Amino acid sequence: MKDDSPQRHRDAEEVTEEKTRKKTVAGALNARGLRFGIVVSRFNEFITNRLLTSAYDGLLRSGAKEKDIQIVRVPGSFEIPSAARTLAETKKYDAIICLGCLLRGDTAHYDVIVNEVTRGIGQSAQETGVPHAFGVLTCDTLEQAIDRAGLKMGNKGFEAALAAVEMANLKKAISHQPSALSKSKTNKPTASSKKRKS
Repeated sequence: MKDDSPQRHRDAEEVTEEKTRKKTVAGALNARGLRFGIVVSRFNEFITNRLLTSAYDGLLRSGAKEKDIQIVRVPGSFEIPSAARTLAETKKYDAIICLGCLLRGDTAHYDVIVNEVTRGIGQSAQETGVPHAFGVLTCDTLEQAIDRAGLKMGNKGFEAALAAVEMANLKKAISHQPSALSKSKTNKPTASSKKRKS
């Protein structure tokens, strides 16, 4: 007879949680020794300066040194992906933080720009292999942007900085793990090792 008691279920959950925790790779929130590029839009500067200040603060609080943070200003959010990619391609930075603010207008222009900025940042991250944190606000109103830049809903610049730190560390953690291919090579006896045994 199958034991479906609540205690058995809790025990199985604890074992499963422990196993998954041991198998999980995650990035630490420690920016010591890491270098960051921050690309920030001048358009809607009232908002983007708040994002920048909080992102910078988030990096310093995580252990980054001021000398390891490079800030690049671009005219608008549309230019963020190009500058982010240029920084990433130098291979000098462990992560790139992208900060901007897009406000919906009465035309389709907003939708086009949002799609292109999002696509460009994602494409740059995938093609360069350098993590990019998305801190570009896409809001319907100025009030929503103000709320997301430090009033009611936290600060998305700070959140992007923490995401960049975590992803930079995650990339390092994953790249230091042995691959399945290298594991199989070390476990399988080679022709020369078989000859030595005989």
